[in-house]
Amino acid sequence: MTNAVQRTVLLVVHTGRSDAVEVARAVAKRLVEAGIAVRLLPDEAADIGIESAQVVDPESAGEAGEVAVVIGGDGTLLRGAELARPTDTPVLGINLGHVGFLAEAEWDDLDATVDAIIERRYTVERRLTVDVTVTLEGQVTSTGWALNEASVEKAARERMLEVVVEVDGRPLSRWGCDGVVFATPTGSTAYAFSAGGPVVWPQVDALLLVPISAHSLFARPLVVSPKSVLAVEVLAGTEGDGVLWCDGRRTQNLPAGARIEVRRGRRPVSLARIHQAPFTDRLVAKFDLPVTGWRGGHRRRANRG
Repeated sequence: MTNAVQRTVLLVVHTGRSDAVEVARAVAKRLVEAGIAVRLLPDEAADIGIESAQVVDPESAGEAGEVAVVIGGDGTLLRGAELARPTDTPVLGINLGHVGFLAEAEWDDLDATVDAIIERRYTVERRLTVDVTVTLEGQVTSTGWALNEASVEKAARERMLEVVVEVDGRPLSRWGCDGVVFATPTGSTAYAFSAGGPVVWPQVDALLLVPISAHSLFARPLVVSPKSVLAVEVLAGTEGDGVLWCDGRRTQNLPAGARIEVRRGRRPVSLARIHQAPFTDRLVAKFDLPVTGWRGGHRRRANRG
């Protein structure tokens, strides 16, 4: 008789928080009891101290794992997405942070969340990403990607960034600004939201362009086709350098003359979902929006009858 392939789950943990370590130990205990192997990164394994865990290299962390369980805030989930994206492993976040828009579960819903993992009661959403290419004098100097956003920002607080923005090969506007955010619908509730961009439902295929403190009469957030190619050029007259941030985690210096192109990512990020609540409900809950007094159209119609 052929032995069944053992199920494995990758844990990604914000070990700088004691509560995250405690939650990770509880999750690992339940998974191991259910016959599921737990994988941990070397540094995190040392901090968590689970003897039965498989210690894996970050380069191969997502291989053969059926889901990556991330315990922490959105920053930790973005790190988990970096590990899981190459193998299309679904990421399931348990939020211990503040807003935690990317997370699927809260710590007080831990038992039900682990049950759903053990019983494979989750669906998978594939979220649009962006690919980023930086060129200087016609030569590619770096490439990157982001789940939430790629942002081009001024490197020095006292200086303004001089840029020209382009959509689909055509110039749109020149701005003196603090920066420009190129976001996905997933990232519309992150940095782009703070910069004044619109909230875009994650089911919408689109790219967002949001200027940061631009000195211009035309400096509005834009929502464009997912097939569009967005670009920004750091003008030669800019004093000082700019900086490219991908998801606020990976950075690249941008000298004057650099060109940054942003397009739909070739590889999405998969998020595991155990709750079927619509995005509207998630938005209300995360931002604690006031909805007192709502009765619903169908109830109003019923009352008229």
